[in-house]
Amino acid sequence: MKYTLVTGASAGIGEALARKLAQRKHNLVLVARNAEKLAEMRKQLQQQYGIQVAFIAADLSKPDAADQIFRETQQQNWEIDALVNNAGIGSGGEFATLSLASELALLQLNNASLVAMTHLFLKPMRERRRGTIINVASMAAFAPIPYMATYAASKAFVRAFTEAIAEECQPYGVHLMLFAPGLTKTNFNESAGINNEKSIGLSSDYQTAVHQTAEEVADELLQAWDTKKQFYVSGRRNRLGFRLVALMPHTTIARYMARSYRKKLAQQSLPS
Repeated sequence: MKYTLVTGASAGIGEALARKLAQRKHNLVLVARNAEKLAEMRKQLQQQYGIQVAFIAADLSKPDAADQIFRETQQQNWEIDALVNNAGIGSGGEFATLSLASELALLQLNNASLVAMTHLFLKPMRERRRGTIINVASMAAFAPIPYMATYAASKAFVRAFTEAIAEECQPYGVHLMLFAPGLTKTNFNESAGINNEKSIGLSSDYQTAVHQTAEEVADELLQAWDTKKQFYVSGRRNRLGFRLVALMPHTTIARYMARSYRKKLAQQSLPS
């Protein structure tokens, strides 16, 4: 039986996508750390849509998680026909002051585990000569972002990696897509530790910055998947922003964003 595997499925874009895939009658394997939430989703989606839903509680910030997930799918004979590498985390602030362990865990989750999941599930897809892998990046993938340096660099890696592997997979009938959402109202800011003045400095405050909902992003992802896009930026404003960023030197962008961040934080510290 064919399944679509979604990582980061217990919240945000991953949860919204899983629910929309269930509406489309995809059998699902849901992956996240929160086993209780995944069990609740499995029960709801099976009852509501009459599909098969399995889940694997795993922490992809750990080096052995991808192997654990792949082995479980093999043991259960779940044929993973589509893989959505959505799980990720951010961080923000001055790099030198951030926890090194947390920054390395971010790279493990956003990069190393994504590479491992892609490698493990790509092999059987190539043998079957069909399948889809969608790697979720971010608007942060297109330029260096001071005060969000590791996160932006991790998403730039996802972009370059996915664009290259997509071309390698052309002869084997496997579809790879790089999907880049912009600011989306989820628990991202809280998880990244920037649900404070840092979000204002980074122009990612949900109260003042233009953003999409997780459901809107999931809808655009599915539209891009339906039309076999290899690359898609979610949101009309984000697509315009991407075109503008492509015209500017990265050093100019980085300098502007660093100055903007410092200015906004200074304004926040002024007495009202």
